[in-house]
Amino acid sequence: MAAVNAARTVIGVIGNVTSFFLFASPILTIVRIVKNKSVEEFEPDPYIAAVMNCICWVYYALPFIHPDSMLVLSINSVGLALELGYLVIFLIYTNNNKQRLKIIVCLGIEAVITGVIAAISLTKFHTHASRSIFVGIFSVIFGVILYSSPLTIMRKVIQTKSVEFMPFWLSVAAFSNGLIWTIYASLKFDPFIMTGNSLGALLGAAQLILYWYYHKSTPKADQKKPCEVQLPAM
Repeated sequence: MAAVNAARTVIGVIGNVTSFFLFASPILTIVRIVKNKSVEEFEPDPYIAAVMNCICWVYYALPFIHPDSMLVLSINSVGLALELGYLVIFLIYTNNNKQRLKIIVCLGIEAVITGVIAAISLTKFHTHASRSIFVGIFSVIFGVILYSSPLTIMRKVIQTKSVEFMPFWLSVAAFSNGLIWTIYASLKFDPFIMTGNSLGALLGAAQLILYWYYHKSTPKADQKKPCEVQLPAM
């Protein structure tokens, strides 16, 4: 058991590193927005979804919900701070009042959803196991929603026969991150962490296959454009 716990800790630390790179992946886009003082055609939707995903996993990993989940708690706290920072940049530099209102309203709705989940989990469930199941279900739901975001990009790759908006190393990180957290969840079986990340590993593998198949048909100049895809880290 001690060896399993030690291995799980090591894998969890590696997972924190890969997750951080995924959370930090939009930084080039954010730098471009700040430099141009405009959000251009970029959309805040991936970051809004990522905020809810991080909130769920932070709450799931709290000691009174799912003990011994410090590594999950730490990386998703970092991710939550980064995603909120990205949205602040959008609020500052967007000239679209509808987009600004959308961000504010969505964050408000997410706060309400979080409050409802917290209230129900603390008042209706009285064991770690029951709370973990209840909160874990919502974590998986929002994780799957976020993990499905690359599907539109994959469809675009197939249609255009170009990997312009699907950078290779981001796909590698997505696959690695999903695989590592799947292994982490299997060592001390956690069906909720395993479900979302198994899906993430499969989608990451599919992206790498598409990249291998279409990268030769992609004009070199296209690969210089930043990617606005936000991939999930948990």
